[in-house]
Amino acid sequence: METNAQKLEPLVGSVLGYGWETMKKYFLRMFLVVLILGIANIPLSILDAAGDSDASLVFLQIFGLAYLLFVMVPLRYGAAYLFLKNVRNTGFEIRELFDAFYNYMNVVLAGLLYGAIIGIGIFLLVIPGIIFACRLAFVPYLVMDKKLDPVKAVEESWRLTKGYGWRIFGLGVVSFFIIIAGLIVMFVGVLVSLMWTKAAFAAMYQAVLLERGEYVEVPENPNGD
Repeated sequence: METNAQKLEPLVGSVLGYGWETMKKYFLRMFLVVLILGIANIPLSILDAAGDSDASLVFLQIFGLAYLLFVMVPLRYGAAYLFLKNVRNTGFEIRELFDAFYNYMNVVLAGLLYGAIIGIGIFLLVIPGIIFACRLAFVPYLVMDKKLDPVKAVEESWRLTKGYGWRIFGLGVVSFFIIIAGLIVMFVGVLVSLMWTKAAFAAMYQAVLLERGEYVEVPENPNGD
């Protein structure tokens, strides 16, 4: 596998560099994925723009939360897995973006559990929320890659990220500034920054698996199906 040959390490600089190379190699695929996510996110953007001026604010908020959980979470999990496949240099078809809907219950419940834990952490003076977010950063990959149920995915992410929390936090901080830089140059810059940072986070997950010796390469469609 090429990630082994590249000596991918779970370091901020390493995964950002690998993410950048991955983005250049699979640019059109990744561009289409983030473009679809952006289009799917338009209803949430409209709801945010409505603000307090809308008389049906409560209904809109409920609709927004439902749309986020039942539509956007599966799409984001599917996208995370496609970025991971790019990092691993394995092929995929764009239709696989919707594969999370075949594992719908686990994906939705994982998103709900993840969101609840982060929300509780933020309620507890913000810092615990940041810690929880870093330690649970691998949940989407574990649900899609390992097919774990929500509770096991949370537990496994907590185990895998032990000792890597500060690195994940550092990657998050750098990613924030990359996205801000992308916003400065408007539409194309935002898409490129999202592609880069999503590839970097997928690379961090892969790098941790490699360093721990827990990655087992499985051939795509071994039975020719």
